[in-house]
Amino acid sequence: VQLQAYGGGFVQPGGSLRLSCAASGLTLDYYAIGWFRQAPGKEREWVSSISSSSGRTYLTDSVRGRFTISRDKAKNTVYLQMNSLKSEDTAVYYCAARVGRVTTLLREYDYWGQGTLVTVSS
Repeated sequence: VQLQAYGGGFVQPGGSLRLSCAASGLTLDYYAIGWFRQAPGKEREWVSSISSSSGRTYLTDSVRGRFTISRDKAKNTVYLQMNSLKSEDTAVYYCAARVGRVTTLLREYDYWGQGTLVTVSS
């Protein structure tokens, strides 16, 4: 089982990036997927999740209205579309999967990707 997060990079404030979370060895449709991020010197924090059943989405307050999480079942991939990026969005972004309901708690997730770096700077 492997999750791979990719799509990070360098972008100016106000720009956009789309992160992808691809899986091998598991079908993401059956899992709640979460995106987390860890900024330099800070703890890892929850950003967004999508449920396995209804596809309901959840976003932390600081990114609501700017980020969107979605699934592509055919590609077995979950995306995090990030628009209107700010310098405070700079972090390593991780995707994670768990069986069961969506949760914001890191310890509740069973599988983790390796992280992809997003740098927002002018």
